[in-house]
Amino acid sequence: MKLTLKIWRQKNSLSKGRFETYVMDNVSQEMSFLEMLDALNKELIEDGGDPVAFDHDCREGICGSCGMYINGHPHGPVPGITTCHLSMRYFHDGDTIWVEPWRAKPFPVIKDLIVDRSALDKIQIAGGFISVNTGSAPEANSILVSKDKADEAFDTAICIGCGACVAACKNASAMLFVSAKISQFALLPQGRIEAKERVRAMVEKMDELGFGNCSNTGACEAECPKKIKLTSIARLNREYYKAF
Repeated sequence: MKLTLKIWRQKNSLSKGRFETYVMDNVSQEMSFLEMLDALNKELIEDGGDPVAFDHDCREGICGSCGMYINGHPHGPVPGITTCHLSMRYFHDGDTIWVEPWRAKPFPVIKDLIVDRSALDKIQIAGGFISVNTGSAPEANSILVSKDKADEAFDTAICIGCGACVAACKNASAMLFVSAKISQFALLPQGRIEAKERVRAMVEKMDELGFGNCSNTGACEAECPKKIKLTSIARLNREYYKAF
């Protein structure tokens, strides 16, 4: 395939960024999107140019670091996957692809497509810990948890903190991320002991870091690669109101 790439280039958070155009020939449909960027960077380096900086680690859809905006969608136009799992077979010969970083005040650009997502780590740290014994595994039935609650908790615990929900939201809200982290503990008895302190601290830290408010447009759920449900935000609100 022959593709035209419009990629955002920005030296750092204080510099003015711009889109630059790159034309790539012979792009294989078997490549992943990141492998295509690897091939572009190889060409740029061989020509003495500056390679495009983008974040990645596991390339297995687990770490969440590969986030970038592709043709107007966080992680690209295919729902339920991260950028590293986006295959070039979803694009066509002659396509123009626009690639840019997450756009949110709490996510300052480090370089090109890499943003500082440590704000999400600060929110999670503010949540503190849960009071459970460490050491050997307890008896399986010592704390009873219904299967429905266990499954629901797991469905929220799979959030990888990539920030796609923030990037998709017109308000740059982190409510889906925070609600997932709150829900995974709120649904289980082990997380009830510090529940009030946890939700207050995480919401206050989220507001302190400059994330916007949720207006229930549902863009976060639509673009989340792990399909975290909007109902998690409703649970977060209930937990927050009960904490006062």
